[in-house]
Amino acid sequence: MNQPRSTATPSAPGMSATDLATLQAMPACEAVDLLLPDMNGLLRGKRIDRSALEKIYRDGVCLPMSLIGTDITGNTVEETGLGYDIGDEDRICRPLPGSLRPVPWSPRPMAQLLLTMEDGAGGLFAANPREVLGAVLARYAQRGLTPVVAVELEFYLFDQRCDQHGRPRSSLNPVTGARNTSTQVYYIEDLNDYRGFTDAVAGACQAQSIPADTAVAEYAPGQFEINLKHRDDALRACDDAVYLKRAIKAVAQQQGVQASFMAKPLVDQAGSGMHIHVSVLDGDGNNVFASPVNQPTAALRHAIGGLQHNAKDCLLLFAPHANSYRRFVLNAFVPLNDCWGYNNRTVALRIPHSDPANTRIEHRIAGADANIYLVTAAVLAGMLDGIERQREPGPPVVGNAYEQTDIHTPYWRQAIDDFLASNWINEQFGASFQHVFGQQKLAEMRRFESHVSDLEYDWYLRSV
Repeated sequence: MNQPRSTATPSAPGMSATDLATLQAMPACEAVDLLLPDMNGLLRGKRIDRSALEKIYRDGVCLPMSLIGTDITGNTVEETGLGYDIGDEDRICRPLPGSLRPVPWSPRPMAQLLLTMEDGAGGLFAANPREVLGAVLARYAQRGLTPVVAVELEFYLFDQRCDQHGRPRSSLNPVTGARNTSTQVYYIEDLNDYRGFTDAVAGACQAQSIPADTAVAEYAPGQFEINLKHRDDALRACDDAVYLKRAIKAVAQQQGVQASFMAKPLVDQAGSGMHIHVSVLDGDGNNVFASPVNQPTAALRHAIGGLQHNAKDCLLLFAPHANSYRRFVLNAFVPLNDCWGYNNRTVALRIPHSDPANTRIEHRIAGADANIYLVTAAVLAGMLDGIERQREPGPPVVGNAYEQTDIHTPYWRQAIDDFLASNWINEQFGASFQHVFGQQKLAEMRRFESHVSDLEYDWYLRSV
């Protein structure tokens, strides 16, 4: 005789009051996805039955240490030293308190839970991207400062079926049935036509307590942007972005389209960026950047100077993949150097229009394909370095930065070399992280460059 499923809510050491309340609000929950974001921002982990959740909170769960440094295709990168060299050891991964959320798009009642990995000695694995960010935040706390962070993510909605050449096709407009071909930036009718998608994403965000703010139609057919409200907890702001990205992909799949955060999926259209808005509060809760236009505080100047000074060393964190570098093209609202300015979308470091009290930096270099924890860590570390060392920026750019400043077209190989050789990266993020991330990207680049493309056959097979 089948026994009825228990709906008793477990309570275990390590389960926060927030997680307990979340679980109590889901009495029908049957399973839980345990999620560990890797270096590329991909979610790896396990799916467990709800009955095992108490044990997870009490004892953690074992996952291979190599998962953190797997490449974009899911293969272990032996050069990181996390694979065969250590016998592909497991490490204990434990739930992050307060990260339990429902999975509102699942037909089966489910929850999801973020994990963090230990290092084998009872501490946290320092090369884990979330811990890299946590270490930067600890340095802010030592100075009595608190970063306030908001994330903006751009993405495309494509047809789920590629064309005959395996290339993405723009999605069909849900209202007209026609394939999207025009660029109608901030066009309300596009939002109306796709309201089934945006409303479903908004509902998923509300169910998960993700503070999504605005949605806009962006600068290409089928491209959208969803913004998150600012938080004075940068780790939670990044957790929100991880869950938002998963929700967007899942809702899109349910509605017969594919959401892609690829940096430059279409040669002749805009790329997708990840913009990080940051201000900094002092111990009394005052914004240290607060200032009128063209009268920046010393802290704001120095933060911008720090971001400029360290942009080259951090480029690999902002543009981690081969495709990331195709986004850096002229006249596409993508920064091609480290210049800054007020209310200017042609610069890398923009001071958005706002009242003086809400003065902030919008960092515009990173692509939507980057790891949100690592991008935020790089931005905050650069700012703090500038504040501590009182680095001065160049003058703000007024008008078209593409016409007034030197244009730099970055390359993946050079970004990897700069990252691996950087003493600043080593000092800020640790030798372990620098080695693992750098070797992962170096292995990906070598594998990518070993591939012979169709264009090479078209150009060279008969002609040379």
